[in-house]
Amino acid sequence: MELPPENVTVYATSNRRHLLPERMQDNLDSKVMDGELHYADAIEEKISLSDRFGLWLSFYPPNQDQFLAIVDSYFPDYGGDREALHAEAIRFAQARGARSGRTARQFFNTHCDNRGA
Repeated sequence: MELPPENVTVYATSNRRHLLPERMQDNLDSKVMDGELHYADAIEEKISLSDRFGLWLSFYPPNQDQFLAIVDSYFPDYGGDREALHAEAIRFAQARGARSGRTARQFFNTHCDNRGA
């Protein structure tokens, strides 16, 4: 690994607003024309900066097999019925409307809490 150069700054954010300060005046100069919102030049420049230099990372939900592989990674030494564990994990994810690594971790935490482990 190598340290970044001194003239490079790395920002990690889920929102462009955290890249640059936003001033009230920037928003006051925005206008609605013919029912369309037209941002002020300052806002347009910030959006342009984000579009030009921003790195976009997308996290797509895993399919069921991938989700169960994540669940299995949390239960490497599980001595019970793996099919029953998978069925329980699927019900858990369906009740929350999401399959993700976070859901698998929450299932693990809940499963361990309910079993006194």
